[in-house]
Amino acid sequence: MRRPLLTPLFHVVVACVAMLTGPARAAAPLPPVAAFFGTPHFSHVKLSPDGRHVAMAILLPDGSQGIAVRGTEADGKLGALARVDGVDVGISAIDWVNNGRLTYLLKDLRRNADTQRDVFAVDIDGKNLRHLISGDWRFKPDAPIGSTISSRMLPPGYVYVDRINDGSDDILIAKVSWNNVDIASNSSRLHRLNTRTQRIRPAFEGSQPPAVRSWLNDYDAVPRVVTSELKGRCSTWYRKPDDTSWTEIDSAACAEGKAFQPQFFDGSDSLYVEANYKGYDALYRYDLNTLTRDAQPVVETVGFDFQGSPVVDMTSKRLLGLHLTTDANTTVWFNPVLKAEQAKIDALLSGSINTISCAADCLAAPVLLVTRENDRLPTEYALYVRATGKLLGLGSSHPDIKPAQMGQRSFHHYPARDGRKIPVYVTTPADGAAGPRPAVVLVHGGPTVRGSSWEWDDEAAFLASRGYLVIQPEFRGSTGFGSDHTTAGYRQWGGTMQDDLADAAQWAVKQGWADARRIGIMGASYGGYATLMGLIKDPAIFRAGVAWSGVTDLQLLFTSLQSDATEDALDYGMRATIGDPERDAALFRTNSPLRRAAELKQPLLLAHGIDDLRVPIQHASDFYGAVKAHNKQVQLVTYDDEQHTWRKQQTILDFWQRVDTFLDTNLKH
Repeated sequence: MRRPLLTPLFHVVVACVAMLTGPARAAAPLPPVAAFFGTPHFSHVKLSPDGRHVAMAILLPDGSQGIAVRGTEADGKLGALARVDGVDVGISAIDWVNNGRLTYLLKDLRRNADTQRDVFAVDIDGKNLRHLISGDWRFKPDAPIGSTISSRMLPPGYVYVDRINDGSDDILIAKVSWNNVDIASNSSRLHRLNTRTQRIRPAFEGSQPPAVRSWLNDYDAVPRVVTSELKGRCSTWYRKPDDTSWTEIDSAACAEGKAFQPQFFDGSDSLYVEANYKGYDALYRYDLNTLTRDAQPVVETVGFDFQGSPVVDMTSKRLLGLHLTTDANTTVWFNPVLKAEQAKIDALLSGSINTISCAADCLAAPVLLVTRENDRLPTEYALYVRATGKLLGLGSSHPDIKPAQMGQRSFHHYPARDGRKIPVYVTTPADGAAGPRPAVVLVHGGPTVRGSSWEWDDEAAFLASRGYLVIQPEFRGSTGFGSDHTTAGYRQWGGTMQDDLADAAQWAVKQGWADARRIGIMGASYGGYATLMGLIKDPAIFRAGVAWSGVTDLQLLFTSLQSDATEDALDYGMRATIGDPERDAALFRTNSPLRRAAELKQPLLLAHGIDDLRVPIQHASDFYGAVKAHNKQVQLVTYDDEQHTWRKQQTILDFWQRVDTFLDTNLKH
């Protein structure tokens, strides 16, 4: 009989802490690795639908996590509902079913696949615990699990989708179907699951389009819009609330991008979509009665693609505001009450970005949840009490971080060698040292993602605390800065994408910030690939490197039998963004670190998870074997039971301690 992932917790083991009380003395000892990368002390904070309770994940003294709820009144007490089973089980999400019941998603690092989660539900008094969905691929539905939970638990082919907001005990889940070729999802279908009886029923009647990848429901939990992906083509489909048929409203090659991306609803007939405007994604209203998009956008973020989420009052089902990310996070309010409350909160908490989260009944709830952060301050949580205009502190995600010791982040553009303007974040250490200093170019993975924002970043903050200038380029191929910036990186692995990183380092030298003799490069996944190519292509610029979970052989990305890349990705998406392994074979050889391993002469720290399916361990082992004979300054560290994104605290802390030692040895002197 296996141990349950979630067990009752009968007493409160942590107390709420106040908001930031003042700057720490800069002369204090530097925070240890665990202060940056340890499990957050407070996380996944969420208000109940009526705003009278707040749930959160808390860090317990033994290093495991617990789930706690407190009332939002001034004298509310923190009551712990349950704790997870050990440090290798993490809480990945918390949501409310209704005012008296919650759901939790847990990640069991001992047995869950990378994308799977165990799903539980429990009342706010700790009773009626149900294990709804297993995240263990070995689970068989007809076998009892644990001592009290029977075979009504669903197998890991089901996943949590969303709450329903109708006051019932139901949640939305999806049943994922899988193919037998690459163990990838073919499609999914929505269901309602009762979190008490554990009975399941369809969320809607009728058929659905093929190869559904995502669902967008209206605020009555009715599926209205789906996106599908089949043979490299991405399509959007729509159905009316009382209809059973679907109409295709957009379709295009996935790599080229669709005409618009559905985002959220406002009322029943207004869909908001993301679409191109002057070379950047903007937010438009899409009329579902006429199936037409407005001529002008509702929101344009000049110089940035629209990246945002709605604030909706679930009672009126109306849009109240938008949380946006440009160079930093911000909020635009359409509702005058919330706009005024934002101003009051900002006056109470100056010098930080204060993001308001609403209860489902937003305008009538007694409190607002405030998330506070800036470039030197990790996330802190508080409640704003509307009746008094005062704040109640809940806690900090990383309370051992002292803002006075953190580096300051700034956003710039630098010129690449071909004249393209490249966005970049720079973190300058807080030590007050004058003149050029050792620097690290920190390369994000993806690569077709946005790498960073202005707020506190654990990796950049850690490196800056050790005295390094941290340079984070949003090199071409990154998203968030216009479609041309993204597509300029297609088929440029090792080419102009790589040149952007060298140009970032040289730009920082010209600013007088970086010491040209002491610049390193580091990153994970694509960032690991770029680290190796940087050391090979630009040995005069980069003195040392750290590459983890990194690609070393472009051909192997397409041919590895261990990879989790889907057929669609291999046949369409990767060929468009990376290249064709047959037609571009010569280019792949030139731009694969493995084929040029003999050129790498600098110190290098390699690290890889043994169970990595995204970039299989063969990438690291082959490269290490090719380089170690001529370069004795190369280290390879492998981590058992780790996949592409490392999950275990012992792995993360060990790795960053090694990074600290490696950079100190190779860049400080």
